Amino acid sequence: MSASTAPPVPEGLVVPDDANALQAGVWPSGAERDGDGVLAIGGVDVQRLRARFGTPLYVLDEDEVRARARRTRAAFEAAAARHGGRARVYYAGKALLTTDIVRWMVEEGLRVDVCSAGELAVALAAGVDARPLGYHGNNKSVPALERAVEVGVGTVIVDSPIEIERLAAIADRRGAVQSVLVRVRTGVHAETHAFLATAHEDQKFGFALDDVPAAVARIRALPGLRFAGLHAHIGSQIFEADGFRASAARLVELHAELLAGGDIPLLNLGGGFGIAYTAADAPRAIEEIAAGIVDAVADQCAVRGIPLPELAFEPGRVIVGPAGVTLYEVGTVKPVRVSDDLSRVYVSVDGGMSDNARPALYGAQYSARIASRVSDAAPALARVVGHHCESGDIVVDAEYLPGDVAPGDLLAVPATGAYCLSLASTYNYTPRPALVAVRDGDARVLIRRESIDDLLARDTGAAPIEGTTTPVPTERFQEHP
Repeated sequence: MSASTAPPVPEGLVVPDDANALQAGVWPSGAERDGDGVLAIGGVDVQRLRARFGTPLYVLDEDEVRARARRTRAAFEAAAARHGGRARVYYAGKALLTTDIVRWMVEEGLRVDVCSAGELAVALAAGVDARPLGYHGNNKSVPALERAVEVGVGTVIVDSPIEIERLAAIADRRGAVQSVLVRVRTGVHAETHAFLATAHEDQKFGFALDDVPAAVARIRALPGLRFAGLHAHIGSQIFEADGFRASAARLVELHAELLAGGDIPLLNLGGGFGIAYTAADAPRAIEEIAAGIVDAVADQCAVRGIPLPELAFEPGRVIVGPAGVTLYEVGTVKPVRVSDDLSRVYVSVDGGMSDNARPALYGAQYSARIASRVSDAAPALARVVGHHCESGDIVVDAEYLPGDVAPGDLLAVPATGAYCLSLASTYNYTPRPALVAVRDGDARVLIRRESIDDLLARDTGAAPIEGTTTPVPTERFQEHP
């Protein structure tokens, strides 16, 4: 739903008793206000962060990320162990990927899932072994597949008949045997935004259920490929286990059918587990989600009298999302009369849809708090907007902030660890923010802030701007004859 058609006050948004309070379950567990009312994350005062790194600024609580990684892995491993089985957990790198995050995941016992040549390059630059990596994508290029086989990526998730043939030819040429999973469209419709649902029939990913046996037979006939199992992903930001259970039932039925042709060691149920972005969100605990999915798979296997395969899962958002907070500086504040009985305050900040595209893409809801102080002013209905030349440039569609919110205030938006930096753009020639990790009172840069010089350096016709070091391009792109 777009902002123009959404109700002025979303269902579930209520006037808070305290517009300074940090909503439980939305903010990192280590986020707190000091005696002066200034927000601290990972023991670091956000005023210090603004002074040192500027705004907008992505802040990631490293301890929160690590704790969530451990908890998620433990939840799925315990759920599988109750049935005498095993589970492996891949961190879905598309949520947020840096070399440091890759290392954190490996140190916490997770594998890493990538879905582009660039993400693969990040994982390899982190210095980790390629064998525990999974590689997704509906249109992997030949060079990308060459690279995956060359470095020994453990599992490639094949998405089309053409990719099967391409990958087999590469493996043959290199004298390798590449393990693959087949991505399946189970036909389960996840309760999420249409752009986030990935298992319905009319979309780009994977093989239809009826087409999988032929694809698997082809893989088994090719000496350069090893069929390792099935994969399904039903969508993202899903709160209930029902869709996962329904998908698991269809996958196990197909798995049982394919066992007649040989061993199938792995069944990958994907990820997509939801988090709280506002106090109105109530996601299930990851332990409950894990138990529900694994119990469903185990029950389906028992009914068919087949062994429980090793299970794999691909969480991303649930690990990094709640660990992230974005800091903005307020630039202007403007009251706007919405109707005879409703007004709201437009709070403009120095970021926007270039650093968080989700509200514009999906109508995603976020919350916000003044981070540089506390206030006893009465709560006022506010809309936090960016500086971009778009009416849809909304950061937080509706929130109650203290009515004295003012230029210069530091505003914090929680639950921005996932799909914010990874979706960031340079729209309106806006440099992308820095990403800093905080831990034990210290902060360090994971991704440096982009500059206008960086952007101009890619423009081959740009002359240097007075006072900058932007180079003048010395060579022009030459068309091939």
